[in-house]
Amino acid sequence: MVFLGSLVALGCAIALIIILGAPHLERALMYSPDPTYTKPAEAGLIGVEEETIVTHDGEKLIVWYSPPAPGQPTLLYIHGNAGSLADRAERIAAYQQFGRGMCVMSYRGYSGSTGKPSERANVLDAVKTYDGLIAKGLQPEDIIAYGESIGSGIAVQLARQRPVAGIILDAPYTSIVDVAELCYPYLPARQMMRDRYETLEHLQYVDAPMLVVHGEADRVIPVEMGRKVAAQAPGVAEIVTFPEAGHSDHYSHGSFEAINSWIDRLREGRAKPVAVA
Repeated sequence: MVFLGSLVALGCAIALIIILGAPHLERALMYSPDPTYTKPAEAGLIGVEEETIVTHDGEKLIVWYSPPAPGQPTLLYIHGNAGSLADRAERIAAYQQFGRGMCVMSYRGYSGSTGKPSERANVLDAVKTYDGLIAKGLQPEDIIAYGESIGSGIAVQLARQRPVAGIILDAPYTSIVDVAELCYPYLPARQMMRDRYETLEHLQYVDAPMLVVHGEADRVIPVEMGRKVAAQAPGVAEIVTFPEAGHSDHYSHGSFEAINSWIDRLREGRAKPVAVA
């Protein structure tokens, strides 16, 4: 009887530790920040300015901005859960060659920004960054929200709150909870997670034209999730998948060309209806 009571007490203690520690474990697994501060020129970029945005709660967010060529749109680029702004320098330069404007926001704790990331903070910061573009004189019809991996869920929430010309989702997920259950089936993710990034829930309110790009060999976020996101988009949507591409290497398999083609067609009013492979 004493042993049984001790066993129950131990179980309760373990459960309490899990409950109290879950938020910290969740965010430690979800976010992999590189806090290294790098100036755009140090990353080899030309014509890119560094800006600092003060958030609603007083944190300082580093943003890299390159203005568009006349008649070109600006991509509000929301990156993945790891690395830094400097890790996206090659992509920034590639879009610059097409005259696209680039506004690449960092997350809290990344690239010299202060604070700690969370879903609520990341979405608020994306909206703040968007509002900064409007303050520069850009029009909503000239802003395309681009979400990379975890950033795809932020881009969808941004597009729910602010009008955009289009939305590009790079390896999107149905929700981060769904991803967590695949990666950590032994953890009670659905019950414990606070940062849930419920993409499909928010997507139903987004009617902007959408492009999904996804590697079919993606072992982080299955391509089936990308297909489901594209299929459930309320507006005009298109999906392009790459049979040999993984999670973050599809640029070497043709996605950059596909994205630029879609942007051109979007500007010309020729974006196609969804075609899920």
